[in-house]
Amino acid sequence: MNAKVALSPEFESQPDDVRALASRKRDGLWISMIRVDGTWVVVSRYGDRVWQLGGARRNVNRAKLRVDFDAVPEKFQAIARAVLYRYMRRGMPGGKRPGVRSVLRLFDGLLPFFRYLSDSGLTSVDEIDEAICKRYVNLAKSKTKQLGATPTSLPLSETTLSMRFSAVEQFYSLSQYTQTPMQAPPWVGASAAGLAGDTGPSGGKTPLIPDQDFVKLFQAATDDLKRADEMLRLRDELDRLEHAYPRSHSATVRKLKNNLLDEIGWTGGLITFNKALIDLRTACYIVVASLTGCRIHELASVCSDPCYATEGDDGEVYWWMRGVSTKTDEGRTEWMIPPAGVEALRVMEWWAKPYQALIAREVKDRRRADRLDPLIAEAKEHRHALFLATPASHPTQARTLSTSAWNLNLRLYAKKHGIAWAFASHQFRRKFANYAARSRFGDLRYLKEHFKHWAMDMTLAYALNEAQEMALYVEMDAELDDIKRGVVRDWLDPSEPLSGGYGDNLVAWRNGEGITMFKDRKTMVIAIADSTAIRATGHSWCTADDDLCVGNDMERTRCTDCDNAVIGRVHGRVYQHMYDELKETLHIDDIGPGGVARVQRDLSRCRTNLQRLGYDPERIAA
Repeated sequence: MNAKVALSPEFESQPDDVRALASRKRDGLWISMIRVDGTWVVVSRYGDRVWQLGGARRNVNRAKLRVDFDAVPEKFQAIARAVLYRYMRRGMPGGKRPGVRSVLRLFDGLLPFFRYLSDSGLTSVDEIDEAICKRYVNLAKSKTKQLGATPTSLPLSETTLSMRFSAVEQFYSLSQYTQTPMQAPPWVGASAAGLAGDTGPSGGKTPLIPDQDFVKLFQAATDDLKRADEMLRLRDELDRLEHAYPRSHSATVRKLKNNLLDEIGWTGGLITFNKALIDLRTACYIVVASLTGCRIHELASVCSDPCYATEGDDGEVYWWMRGVSTKTDEGRTEWMIPPAGVEALRVMEWWAKPYQALIAREVKDRRRADRLDPLIAEAKEHRHALFLATPASHPTQARTLSTSAWNLNLRLYAKKHGIAWAFASHQFRRKFANYAARSRFGDLRYLKEHFKHWAMDMTLAYALNEAQEMALYVEMDAELDDIKRGVVRDWLDPSEPLSGGYGDNLVAWRNGEGITMFKDRKTMVIAIADSTAIRATGHSWCTADDDLCVGNDMERTRCTDCDNAVIGRVHGRVYQHMYDELKETLHIDDIGPGGVARVQRDLSRCRTNLQRLGYDPERIAA
């Protein structure tokens, strides 16, 4: 998959708007094209009823890349074409040429506006004035959502309203390059976001998969991978059986396959076996997405022979996965991947072979029928991909799974394993960043073996491979900031008991006048979190600039009075466990007077911490 879509010289030489063109020349303009074995083939022209767009990522369903002008009221179809063509050529004033998603978003955002204009009796864009646009805003705000064919009482979201109003603003600017421009801006002294009530990005952050749901899903996926060799050998044997009877009726072949499955003890026959193969593909996706932090389109770009290894100066072997990222125009890039992820990709290489062969046959058949068939180039785009499927509408084709198909598969897989969380493909990136940040924070309650390389210094990671996707590190830093701010937020809660030398000082400070140094609580939390070195040790939070203190491992009770330590209720179970063990140690006869003194000192420290946190150390341990 190319990171940047190549365009033909003929397309590049076309005018940027259609004002000066005769209808015949205008309608013949190229809208989209594709290169078929070195020859440019036009897919859509300006005058077509439907524009089939190209240049999208592999995981986008081709059926969703259509601009259907029949959806626009007839009297506004000409201006819709002219505006969209200008946008595709030059983008917004001062901007860059848009991608296909932006084009589709503009068209979708304008459809309700065109319908409103038509329902209002307007016949031309130059009749639009500010009053008409304000009525449109009020009408849009009064609309309610529909779930499929079912109406609801829920208003349109601020995001949807903002998109629609922004489309009107764009339409005004773009219409200036048509023969009938809007005469005035749609609204003065206001913005699309402001009219929609959209105050910013709050609430729009990707939800963080709960640990218990993620671990259960990941464990199910790794369990499925343990059966991969057995499943795929059986799959290949069933395929050979089909090839052995090429002229037999499909029902006959299906019966032979079911008989073979019965013989080896497979329950449920071919139907359940095929579902298990789909589950294996989903399991591979879960493992790779979880261990790399890749976006869905980046995994869709991964092809056969996806990984290679390098060796660091310390002899450690590091694995890298090749792919393409278009989110931040990175182009071809690489991601560090642990051996478990490499194994999942090797399974997918095996899994994908029949689908890749299906694409090869499709290309051969299409060339035989029409050597310039545009679908030849489309099929070749997917021929080496790994995460493939056969669409129900075209069972003789294979294509990379779309995002919507992946989300459905993930939710079905989770439901099968009794997990209620509504999984979506984009959530794995944040979960990965969160785990990597927790590793750097010092919290080791995660899949340590799989994520071990992410505990290393970031500079070292960059030095190992300059082709790595750098945006992932930014997201890891953002997650680390969130973690630290969450910890500080708890520290500054007046109802939260704290122990440790630094914790005692915090309690005194938050109950005094120090808090008035900041304009509000949020500012205070951010300031302290960003200026304090915070690291989890498992039995405290350490604010020292290094990890050299013996309290980090050898003498953990030292944190009780350490000026760098904060101990919270989250650590209470640890100190209760140490207290109970130390009491047992006192009954040992041969530890000597020095040993007894040390045990009693540590008992006193544990007792102090527990009492400061509001616990009775003499309670019966759970």
